[in-house]
Amino acid sequence: MLDIKSIREDTAKVIESNKNRSTTVDTDTILALDQKRREIMSHVETLKNKRNVVSKEIGALKKSGRDAAEKTQEMKNVGEEVKTLDAELRDIEENLKNLLLTVPNIPHESTPVGNPPEANKIIKEWGVQPSFAFEPQAHWDIVENLGLVDFKNGTKITGSHYILFKGIGAKLERALISFMLDVHIKKHGYTEVFPPFIVNGASMTGTGQLPKLADDMYKLERDDLYLIPTAEVPVTNMYRDEILDESQLPMYYTAYTPCFRREAGSYGKDTRGLTRVHQFDKVEMVKFVKPDSSYDEHEKLLQDAEEILQLLELPYRVNLLCTGDISFAAAKCYDIEVWAPGQKAYLEVSSCSNYEDFQARRASIRYRRTEDRKVDFIHTLNASGLALPRTFIAVLENYQNEDGTITIPKALRDYMDGMEKIEKG
Repeated sequence: MLDIKSIREDTAKVIESNKNRSTTVDTDTILALDQKRREIMSHVETLKNKRNVVSKEIGALKKSGRDAAEKTQEMKNVGEEVKTLDAELRDIEENLKNLLLTVPNIPHESTPVGNPPEANKIIKEWGVQPSFAFEPQAHWDIVENLGLVDFKNGTKITGSHYILFKGIGAKLERALISFMLDVHIKKHGYTEVFPPFIVNGASMTGTGQLPKLADDMYKLERDDLYLIPTAEVPVTNMYRDEILDESQLPMYYTAYTPCFRREAGSYGKDTRGLTRVHQFDKVEMVKFVKPDSSYDEHEKLLQDAEEILQLLELPYRVNLLCTGDISFAAAKCYDIEVWAPGQKAYLEVSSCSNYEDFQARRASIRYRRTEDRKVDFIHTLNASGLALPRTFIAVLENYQNEDGTITIPKALRDYMDGMEKIEKG
């Protein structure tokens, strides 16, 4: 959430930001409500001061034996007016809050201005795309030939775009998750948490999924709860409505969770195989940091996500997203895209975002500075480290052999009980 003061004092910047994002925000109504709110607050304060003064006068009149009825009635009228204005103020503040929740974050100055894909910038490429002496297969053929995924029963159990990993396929999925968690915990210094997979509306609002992305979420109507779209939501909300001490920062957390997304507006895209599904596994990284270090922390976060692909020896590229492509809550975002030779395409496996204080304002996550004991909002960051099953796809397509087997990456073999190849069972 943006600070109303910043919208009031630098309206042109907010309007320009929304233009660059190709979004429309009703800043006129926001400013009008803010103006009315401040006028009512000022008037109420004047009335309350008057009531305090006149109350003393009434006391003096009564003490001297004089009639205080007129002033008493005047104060009753003032009290009724204050009560009416307080009710009006509550309505205005509620409307203003609801509007502020629809205003996206302001992109960082280093975020390219424009719309995708032209304005996105590829800033890094790593690894060598494998060459094959045969036509590489797409993962949907590989998993069927090797019996790694049961699409038919996944659909039977739940519906289309739900998947059932089976046998070695399930083992490979679990191996990837364990490998990622171990790297982030043992090498990168993250603390593992295992959060709830269902959250309340306040948590979804705090990280920016609500109200903007409501159509993409799975909601449990009876309980007014939501299935998480990413571990970012429960992990970030661990500190909602709290004041941390500066000595606690920075804090790094990693978590594995399943993720649930309706993929609203994506129907017809990437419908084959595992690329776009409604439930998928993901290992997430979340950082709570001081504002002055957040962009250094952002670059380190990107490196932590990249290292997973480097250890798996999977070729990838890093894309700096433009203003028209970054998420509602992000100020700056990198996408990591892994090469999938069977599809001759890059697949996104991580979005690495710096939200600055946008989520912290919505979720009221603050810290107390050591030097002056003043309280300020922290900066939050997160990245997938990494998302599955697209990493699963990349392993199969990059490590496939002409005889239909899959060579298991060296980094995963300890997690696969020493297995070196996946063969048809």
